[in-house]
Amino acid sequence: MALLDYTRRAMLAAGTATAIALSAISVTAQTPDDVLVVGQIAEPKALDPAAVTAVNDFRILMNLYDGLVRYKDGTLEVEPALATSWNISNDGTEYTFSLRQGVKFHDGSDFNADAVKFNFDRMLDEAHPYHNTGPFPLSFFFSAIVSVDVLDPMTVKFTLNAPYAPFLSNLAYPTGLIVSPDAVAKHGTDFGRNPSGTGAFKFGEWRSNEAVVVEANSSHWEGAPKLQAVVFRPITDANTRTAEMLAGGIDMMVEVPPVALSKFQGDGYTVHEQAGPHVWFLILNAKEGPFSDVRVRQAANYAINKEAIVNDVLEGTAAVAAGPTPPAFAWAYNNSLEPYPYNPEKARQLISEAGADGAELTFFVTEGGSGMLDPVAMGTAIQADLQAVGLKVNIETYEWNTFLGEVNPGLEGKADMAEMAWMTNDPDTLPFLALRTEAWPDKGGFNSGYYSNPKVDELLEAARASTDQSERARLYQEMQTIVQEDAPWVFVANWKQNAVTSDRVGSFSLQPSFFLLLNNVDKN
Repeated sequence: MALLDYTRRAMLAAGTATAIALSAISVTAQTPDDVLVVGQIAEPKALDPAAVTAVNDFRILMNLYDGLVRYKDGTLEVEPALATSWNISNDGTEYTFSLRQGVKFHDGSDFNADAVKFNFDRMLDEAHPYHNTGPFPLSFFFSAIVSVDVLDPMTVKFTLNAPYAPFLSNLAYPTGLIVSPDAVAKHGTDFGRNPSGTGAFKFGEWRSNEAVVVEANSSHWEGAPKLQAVVFRPITDANTRTAEMLAGGIDMMVEVPPVALSKFQGDGYTVHEQAGPHVWFLILNAKEGPFSDVRVRQAANYAINKEAIVNDVLEGTAAVAAGPTPPAFAWAYNNSLEPYPYNPEKARQLISEAGADGAELTFFVTEGGSGMLDPVAMGTAIQADLQAVGLKVNIETYEWNTFLGEVNPGLEGKADMAEMAWMTNDPDTLPFLALRTEAWPDKGGFNSGYYSNPKVDELLEAARASTDQSERARLYQEMQTIVQEDAPWVFVANWKQNAVTSDRVGSFSLQPSFFLLLNNVDKN
C-alpha cells in the first residue's frame, strides 16, 4: 500500500538519531503532515486487547478498537460507545445493552450481539473453540459474569453472579475492547499480530522492534480521524527517546524522564501533564525468605528514602505513596494514612529483631515499562538504602516484557523483591488483582509476592459487591490501613503522567486513564 510505503520511509528518516537510521533526510521533509510518529517506551507484546496487561500496549489498542462503553474525555466516568444505552436490573446482577447500528469491523464483518458474546465467551469459557488464543491475564475483570446472552441481533445481556460495582468501568478498560470474531477465527493464535476492531484507526503493519503502523478508518462511526496514519515506534531507552524528540525523529514522546523535562520548556514543544491513578511500589516476597517476616517488610519501608527518590531521582514529578490506593481516587482514598517515614534506625531495629541482619536479597529491576518512571536509577537508590541498614541486595535487570514474564508468574524461588507500577481505572482493580489470596499467580492473579490476609480478602469482596459508594469507600479505607501495616509492598510513589509534543501537533490532551486517544489529533 502506498501509505504504508510512505510511512516506512518517514519512519526510517525519523530514526537518524538511532541505529534504526537509514536516511539523512529530515523528518519534516519525509513525514506528511497527517502522519504522527509516537515514541513508545517498548515493543508491544501483542495487539489483542484480551491478551495484554501493559499500558504501553493499551496506548495503541485504544485507537484500533472500541468497547461497549468508554471513559468520557478527561475523566474516568463511563459513557456510551458501541453500546448506545444500557439498563441495570434492580438487584444489580443483569446489564442489558442496546448496540450501535451499522458498525463494521475493519475486516468488513458486522458488529452485533453475537460478536459481543463471542468476545467474552472467548475469555471466560474454557470450552470455547478460541479460548486457546489466550491466555487472558485480565479476565479477572469479568469474573463476575455468569452468562452473556444474545436477546436479538442488537441487544445483549450480561448476567452476573452478584452485584459488581466496577463492572461498567471494567468494560471501558482495554480488556473490554471488542475484537472481530471473523479475524480471530482466521488468524487463531496469531490474531495478536493481525488485529481487527472497529476503532478510529485500522491496522497497517507491525515491523518487529521498529514500528506499528495504523491507518485512518474513514468509516468509523464517529467519523474519520484527522490523521491519515500513526506510527508507534518502540524506543526503550529514555535518553534515546529524548534525543529522538529533540532531533525531530518523533512528534510525540510519552513518559518523559524527569531530568529531561527542562529540555522541552522552550518554543517548539508542549509539555502535557495529567494526574491519574498511579502507584509505584516494590513487591516483596512474603512467602519465603526475609520478607516472609512482617518486621522485615516494614523495615524496608522505613529504610528507603522515598522523599529523596521523589525529589532527586524523579525531580518532583511524583509524591510519596502512603499505601496501595492512589490519591487520585479521592472518594476511596484514606487521607488519615501517612507514608512510612524515612527512619533507618527503626529499620535496623526491626531487621535485628527478625534475625535478618546481613540477609542477601535478589531484586528484579526493569529497564523501562509502562508507568515505571526511572526504574534503573530508582532501583539503584533503593539498593543503596537497603544496604545501608545491613541488607545485601543483588540487582537483576531485565527488558520490560522479559521482566513481566519473570515477575507475573510469581517471585517464589527467583527473587525477594521486584519493582512494579500500576495505572488503574477503579480503586477495586489493583488490590483485587494483586493483594487477595485468590489472586496468587497459580490462581491466575498478579499477587506475585503471595500476600494473604483473610480480612483484606473479606473487605475487597464486600467493596466490589456494594452499590453504595460511601460504603465502598469505608471498606477500601479500612483495607488500606491493614495493608499499610502488613507492608506486602514498599509504597514508593504516585506519579503525575507526562508527554511532550512538537509544535506541529494539535488538539492533543492526556487522559487520566493513561491511554492515548488520537482520533481528534491533527498535525500541520
